[in-house]
Amino acid sequence: MAEEEDLAERLTTFYTTISDDLDRCMAFWLKHSHDDVNGGFFTCLEADGRVYDERKFCWLQCRQVWTYARLYQEMPRFQLPHILEAARKGADFVMKYVKEPNTSKCFLSLTREGQPIKSQRTIFSESFYVMAMAEMYRVTKDDVYKKEAMAMMKQIVQWVKVDGSGLGPRLPPPVPTSSLAVPMILLMLIDELTIMDPQHSAGYNDLAEWCLQDVLKHVQRGGVVLENVSEDGEELPGSVGRLMNPGHAIETGWVLLEQAVNKNKPELKQVALETFIMESFNRGWDDDYGGLFYFIDADDRPPVQLEWDMKLWWPHCESMVAFLMAYKHTGEHKYLKQFAKVFDYSYSHFVDFKQGEWFGYLSREGNVKINAKGGEWKGCFHVPRTLMLCEQMLKELLQKQGQT
Repeated sequence: MAEEEDLAERLTTFYTTISDDLDRCMAFWLKHSHDDVNGGFFTCLEADGRVYDERKFCWLQCRQVWTYARLYQEMPRFQLPHILEAARKGADFVMKYVKEPNTSKCFLSLTREGQPIKSQRTIFSESFYVMAMAEMYRVTKDDVYKKEAMAMMKQIVQWVKVDGSGLGPRLPPPVPTSSLAVPMILLMLIDELTIMDPQHSAGYNDLAEWCLQDVLKHVQRGGVVLENVSEDGEELPGSVGRLMNPGHAIETGWVLLEQAVNKNKPELKQVALETFIMESFNRGWDDDYGGLFYFIDADDRPPVQLEWDMKLWWPHCESMVAFLMAYKHTGEHKYLKQFAKVFDYSYSHFVDFKQGEWFGYLSREGNVKINAKGGEWKGCFHVPRTLMLCEQMLKELLQKQGQT
């Protein structure tokens, strides 16, 4: 009981620390990442914000547009003209350069000026394009963004469920596989488009149900979330079949938890809480040095990923969201205890209190491996999204306690 009271008393500290961190984080990106010459955003930023590579990456361009627009929409202190203008300019760059008009494929990377460098045979660049456009419509009510979001979503569903040949050439795998990332990102897109325009919600019911069934196929061995399974929901042979990505499973968990709460599905809620979030966290936590492993093998055999034991920023971000959301929806202190555990690790290892933002890549022991705040995969998204969501949830929890 004493521990529960101590944790409850920390809610105010969590709130103020996270709120201050969000301010520092956004000040970093607003100051250092804007390309005022060509448009779009630089994401390869050193610890002090200096640009070390001028390439631009579709995932991160779209995610930064989404972040600016969502903050402007939902956080009063970020409802500032220069933030909306930066979001609009970012969206203009994305629409002008990222999408190949004849195929709707989005390039993975571009030159500073917007010339294509690389494409990828996945739906993720396109998915983040949908998120950016949907959020821009929500903020501006400009129909061009809504049309872009809806058209791209239609194309993504076509690729996933009907004919994937438009994604580019591929060698067929020996066994057709199901990746956890695909149904998870589709569930996020459905949520985004529903928030953009609630009248579209019913039109995605069948797709959402398909996604839920596809996600649940990844629960194997009575409660282990595997990253890859066969299309029939069977475990795959070898390292690919045993692969677990704890951070990704936990992120999927809070997406499922939102679905379960919104649609009153108690069984799904339990699976989200105990299997995707808690079990994945317990398996992925490093008891020797703290922090979440990037990859683990379900049989504790050698992972093939050389970076398997590194501690990355985004799994810890997603864990903070998941555990605080779990506490919000259950009131069970075991989830708040885990939130505090991840919070304490993150704020003693990742966070740069002086210059803003988080370092992204730590050694197993918790030392900074790459002295940068951004790169090809880390941009203005996971950290500010986490801080925004956690600040909002903590404010709600404190209001229920009569503390704000």
